[in-house]
Amino acid sequence: MYHLSDVLVMGSGLAGLSYALKMAEVATVNLVTKRGVMETSTRMAQGGIAAVLGADDKFEYHIKDTLTTGDGLSHPDVVDLVVRQAPARIQELVTLGAHFDEGADNGFDLAREGGHSHRRIIHAHDMTGEEVERIMVERVLAHPNIKVYEHHMGVDLITRQKLVRRGGVATFAQESCLGAYVLNTLTGEVDTFLAGITLLATGGAGKVYLYTSNPDIATGDGVAMAYRAGAWIGNMEFVQFHPTCLYHPAAKNFLLSEALRGEGAILRDQQGRPFMEKYHPLKDLAPRDIVAQAIDSEMKKSGADCVYLDISHQPADFIKTRFPNIYQKCLEFGFDMTKEPVPVVPAAHYMCGGVVTDSFGRTTIANLFAVGEVSMTGLHGANRLASNSLLEALVFSHQAALATKESLPQIRLPVPAMVPEWNPGGATISDEIVVVSHNWDEIRRCMGNYVGIVRTDRRLSRAHHRIDLIQQEIHEYYWNFLITSDLLELRNIATVAELIIRMAMHRKESRGLHYNLDYPQKDDLHFQRDTLLSAEGWH
Repeated sequence: MYHLSDVLVMGSGLAGLSYALKMAEVATVNLVTKRGVMETSTRMAQGGIAAVLGADDKFEYHIKDTLTTGDGLSHPDVVDLVVRQAPARIQELVTLGAHFDEGADNGFDLAREGGHSHRRIIHAHDMTGEEVERIMVERVLAHPNIKVYEHHMGVDLITRQKLVRRGGVATFAQESCLGAYVLNTLTGEVDTFLAGITLLATGGAGKVYLYTSNPDIATGDGVAMAYRAGAWIGNMEFVQFHPTCLYHPAAKNFLLSEALRGEGAILRDQQGRPFMEKYHPLKDLAPRDIVAQAIDSEMKKSGADCVYLDISHQPADFIKTRFPNIYQKCLEFGFDMTKEPVPVVPAAHYMCGGVVTDSFGRTTIANLFAVGEVSMTGLHGANRLASNSLLEALVFSHQAALATKESLPQIRLPVPAMVPEWNPGGATISDEIVVVSHNWDEIRRCMGNYVGIVRTDRRLSRAHHRIDLIQQEIHEYYWNFLITSDLLELRNIATVAELIIRMAMHRKESRGLHYNLDYPQKDDLHFQRDTLLSAEGWH
């Protein structure tokens, strides 16, 4: 079945929803999301959105904090763009109906998080993402120009060159995107979505790792699809591990917000001793890469399974009011954070790399945009500053909408006659689902053991060998059996794992989130640059 629209949006987090709303003012929009429309990483975001709103804060301070945390790889022009747009983009959310905690500064209660020199995080208690997602979903579902397809997952992007290789009728020399083949996960049918502009807003890839704060949907689908289509991918070696995920066998992916440390929480070892003063002058408010490495080091030295986050010295009423969701969740697992420290471990949290874009979200493939965690805009560099992620989604969805509105009138919409429908060939229904589950588990354990917070050349080499063998098996399986969402996700996490490993092997230094024991020093002479790779090779 064909679905035609001016714009195709893949993903229903803040980036995709914000872009869809802006584009619906002038165009028809099809929005596909692989689970329910509310099931996104945005909804799980606890902390908030960073913006210069306090009387004692300045754009220059936020810019400096972002550049410092990015460890030499953040693009100064992009950082400047994002920071200066922040107040306007937040005002748009407020106008749409989003409610943030009130305080003295410009009406907002401003929190502070690790790496920030000032209080500049607006929040809705400890459920900021849920509040933002709620209001955006309401607006999108009510808009007549937007059609939402839940339980639809991208299979592959449709490009002109791919049509030529398959014997299609397209003869254009420039590579460009025409839409995507999309699996209806409820029926098993693959539909053809065609559009003048396609925007990837598919989120991150935390599920590449065994321990992650991400929801189950975060399997790197957009990065994998873009890479297979020939787009440039960058800086995938920089995987941000959130320092403080709740350590409990039943707590699948619950993180304890960095805002806890912003309000005075202290990291302690098994003996109850604070340890962050040994690692950074900011102690518990150090940037995430420092904190995660410190926790990893303490656990390895002591053999402990976790460390502890302690905010029990703060008034109980303050903790319950400021962090109601975290407090209640910890209680469910048997921990009263008003009275005792809570066990925590680092877990894969955010991909600082992704599909390479310019300052308007344009990728290296014409008519293909990428916004949000799926993208590499140059904002985060080697490490993301806390609460800059939702901000990036807001700013770049705005930028992408500006560019799309300008270019869309000149784009000829693809017609069904030039794009063949999905052909399953001789594929059959698989009776060996164990192949998918086994390889899924092996990839995630391999990445956790060999490509985690601390790496070595030997570990990376082992990981590369294992992933290569698994990919060969997946490739054979993919073409022999009918596709399912599980198989697509396995294929995608294998691709993303390969990209992380290859880029980590390429960077012979330690910088930001990439720490290699064989190259413990930073090498500005050779590696103060982005790591850029496409299917054609290094760039």
